[in-house]
Amino acid sequence: MKLTGAEAVVKSLELLGVTDIFGIPGGATLPLTDALSRTEKIKYYLMRHEQCAAHAADAYARATGKVGVCTATSGPGATNLVTGIANAYMDSIPIVAITGQVATSVIGTDAFQEADITGITLPIVKHSYLITDANEIPYLFAEAFHIASTGRPGPVVIDLPRDVQNQVINFKFPEKVNLPGYKPTIRGHTRQIKLALEELMKSEKPVMFIGGGVVLSNAHQEVKKLAENFRIPVAWTLMGKGAFPDNHELNMGMIGMHGTRTTNTAIMNCDLLFAVGVRFDDRATGNLKRFAPHAKIVHIDIDPAEIGKNVKVDVPIVGDAAIVLRELNTMIENNNLKKTNHLAWVEQVFEWKKKWPLKTPDSTDLTPQFLISKISKAANDKDLIITTGVGQHQMWSAQFIELNGPRRFITSGGLGTMGFGLPAAIGAQVGKPNALVIDIDGDGSFQMVLQDLGTIARYNLPVKVVIINNRYLGMVRQWQELFFGKRYYAVDLEKGSPDFVKLSEAYGIKASVVSSVSELDEKIDEMINHRGPYVLDARVKEEENVFPMVPAGASLDEIIGGD
Repeated sequence: MKLTGAEAVVKSLELLGVTDIFGIPGGATLPLTDALSRTEKIKYYLMRHEQCAAHAADAYARATGKVGVCTATSGPGATNLVTGIANAYMDSIPIVAITGQVATSVIGTDAFQEADITGITLPIVKHSYLITDANEIPYLFAEAFHIASTGRPGPVVIDLPRDVQNQVINFKFPEKVNLPGYKPTIRGHTRQIKLALEELMKSEKPVMFIGGGVVLSNAHQEVKKLAENFRIPVAWTLMGKGAFPDNHELNMGMIGMHGTRTTNTAIMNCDLLFAVGVRFDDRATGNLKRFAPHAKIVHIDIDPAEIGKNVKVDVPIVGDAAIVLRELNTMIENNNLKKTNHLAWVEQVFEWKKKWPLKTPDSTDLTPQFLISKISKAANDKDLIITTGVGQHQMWSAQFIELNGPRRFITSGGLGTMGFGLPAAIGAQVGKPNALVIDIDGDGSFQMVLQDLGTIARYNLPVKVVIINNRYLGMVRQWQELFFGKRYYAVDLEKGSPDFVKLSEAYGIKASVVSSVSELDEKIDEMINHRGPYVLDARVKEEENVFPMVPAGASLDEIIGGD
């Protein structure tokens, strides 16, 4: 069939199963926008900022496991996507960002709204394309989605000059994608898996350490099976939250800078660290020279570049976490293996958990920890998805929200992008329309993207937003308090911040304030049961700190607070 390049893009997206796109149109994407207006298979969500479009596509991918798609026009539209693309790259999230570009005849002339977006994004994409012939569109789109979603997932940019969008072609979609130079290793080497099993059997103080790779590979059931069969205590990174049930007795909690004392103590005393889908980043490990000093390390990851990058590994296994763990669990079952030489260690971990539980502070004031734990209890029986911005509220959410399944805690990990929470809630709600999606945000993070309340209002998305309003850039203030002699500078948000209730109501969104413990249950119940979107401005205790805390550069046993 004969189609324009823009129509070929839409047809390709339909055949690839895309049903939702987030973006903002512009001059260089008008042909594509027109073609999208004529399809009934894809819904286009008009955002209020391109960065938010990228974040929404990112969260859509995290919540659904599908590839998220966003669009922007050329020049500033495309460059506004950059932070969102970088965020997806750091957390290995599959998105395809489609950007408009000036006509091929004027590329390189500094034409109006021209930007070399493939060049700009080169360090933060898995792959990118500048399509100069519309005949390539069907195959390159199929290729882009394949690359984004296989191996270690990541973002792909497709740049479309305006004249290419108007070019007429004979459309033919490929039956399969053939990339001879791109063959991710999926199956782990059986010999290495046997070596990992030998180390597990020998160890007397094992810890399983899981991260975002477990979520991305849907390996959570295999992790649970291994942990339960061998009774191995489990620690997780921020990106791994939910991949092992929070209410499980073997769950020790988060590792690292704001991890639990139990987890960090166990890491520093274990004799085997069985790491799955993690990259040993600095926020998790603390001082690398003193990390897990007594442990042999098994590392399972689909990206060979991550193995040995930060820590010396004794048993490296390259492969998909779910496939590798499935083979390992099969070995255990077929040989009827039992592990009993570590039961004293498990009891020690249980003692630590009793000794150092995460507790909300004793206070008559409304504290963030108490508020978030209340939200968790109130939404316990719901199909709950939590998104967050970045800062203190993010760490409190990781600590006090109880989740028992993957793809339910959606946050910015590697890049630490303030402003992620609100657009992420939009993407998650679109991807999971029947879920209760709550954005737990900070007043600092929220004000970076508050214009996208307009998107929530336009589509009547039942997103709930809880603003942990401490009138500060809280995490920066905490560091200034602890390490800079309490010299607060450029962190006070009270002056100049809006009335969040009036702001929300201006968008037609129901909102209210809570500032005391006595009214908290009522306000949370009202928010959760409200059919549409809702913003709760929670005026919490101002100078509350996130503990436990491992200072930057310290080892995991140099813990402040949480005792």
